[in-house]
Amino acid sequence: MNRIRKLFRRWPDALTGLLAVFSGLALAELLAAVLSRPSPFLSIGSTIIDATPTPLKEFAVREFGTADKPILLTTIAAAMVVLALVIGLLAAARPVIGLAGMAVFAIAGAVMALGRPTATAIDALPPVVGGLAAAGVLLLLRRLLHHEPERPSIASLSNRRRFLIGAGAVIVTGGAAAAGARFISSAGAVGEQSRAQVRLPAPASPAAPLPEGSDPIASFHTPNSDFYRVDTALSVPQIDAATWRLRVGGRVAREREYTFAELLARPLIERDITLVCVSNEVGGPYLGTARWLGVPLAELLAEAGVDADADQIVSTSVDGMTIGTPTRVVTDGRDAMLAVGMNGEPLPLTHGFPVRMLVPGLYGYVSACKWITGIELSRFDDFDPYWVRRDWAKEAPIKTSSRIDTPKALGKVPAGTTRVAGVAWAPHRGVTAVEVRVDNGAWQRATLASVPSTDTWRQWYLDWDATPGRHDITVRATDGGGEPQVEQRVTPFPDGATGWHSIAVRVE
Repeated sequence: MNRIRKLFRRWPDALTGLLAVFSGLALAELLAAVLSRPSPFLSIGSTIIDATPTPLKEFAVREFGTADKPILLTTIAAAMVVLALVIGLLAAARPVIGLAGMAVFAIAGAVMALGRPTATAIDALPPVVGGLAAAGVLLLLRRLLHHEPERPSIASLSNRRRFLIGAGAVIVTGGAAAAGARFISSAGAVGEQSRAQVRLPAPASPAAPLPEGSDPIASFHTPNSDFYRVDTALSVPQIDAATWRLRVGGRVAREREYTFAELLARPLIERDITLVCVSNEVGGPYLGTARWLGVPLAELLAEAGVDADADQIVSTSVDGMTIGTPTRVVTDGRDAMLAVGMNGEPLPLTHGFPVRMLVPGLYGYVSACKWITGIELSRFDDFDPYWVRRDWAKEAPIKTSSRIDTPKALGKVPAGTTRVAGVAWAPHRGVTAVEVRVDNGAWQRATLASVPSTDTWRQWYLDWDATPGRHDITVRATDGGGEPQVEQRVTPFPDGATGWHSIAVRVE
């Protein structure tokens, strides 16, 4: 108990470490914003994401969904607070330990900043300057706290007053630096400004009208605001479409470069396409259907002249993310595209503005590069993209699957006729049958909604005569090739989940 009391009495020492780290990080963020360089704090988060083992990443996506990034950043911030408090306490006994701690923060920040795929030497400057500032603040606050006045009898009271005044000044100054960094970053957020100026042309090849009866249970298209987002970007890239460039190179006869205006001037296609994330568990939410507008990717490859042995297309994002796509699926006649529009408007920033790639029938990690800036024709034997280096499969066609959307799992439903409904998908193969089983009864054919093409999901429903009690409802689908949905339940790693979706309900 006495040790705990002594520790609490040393709160000013702990606070010196916390305020030093806070002020140093705030200055680093301000300098990064002024230099238009990546945030040092987010660089730490991105480095941690890259180093996280695949099973842990899958756990985060499964358990936290789109909240995984805020949770990660909150965890990092909490860890930094704890370390800063410990450094402050250790520095009370030996100030050199405090200085060493600030040096570690600075060096680690610089190393992580330089380790990002798009880093330049100047990216190390903000964390280094921030570390030096943190060391200076630590020494200043310690001097105020442990200053020895001429009258030792009033030392404690006087020093506490000096320290609190100094701490307040640090808080105000650091807060101003943090606010300045945020203001500059917001003012420099050219993405939304650029997006607001984009006027999409009419497609040369419009999407077919949705057939009658395509949406008997819900909207056929997923609103942009509800469309799932799974990526590694901790901050959404801000790209000016006017200065954006796409380079096509590698194993090609002619390297090409395109501006955003040049892409918009080309004949565009408009298609309804369902995208699915490989992290989607059985019955999961990570899929959506949108009406996409874009440039046929096969045409751009033809203009570049792809070498016969180039079996992989490596697309690169502005943040350095690499995604590998089999060349043959882009040139087999499907509507692979560089999308510029989504549901009648320019791509939202979170979904890849100004341009993203998408290929019907493939999971996103091998096809759907957001914020794309480069296309390199390569070979699978020569280069492993980001996710393949983390042991995901090199090629990943979307597996046939289905989901029950109504009634809700563990929900209560009234006795009598109850509609069981949901969606099924096998993009680019199509869905030809959906069957539903209640408890261990016979499989019953569900009614299938109409679809504009095989590249989209398909809604289905079955009217069930619900009797009182607890019931298990299971669904399975069959694709256009006659292949049934796999029953065996497996996790998404390494090439997508399988298994029949089943829910339990209580009828009253």
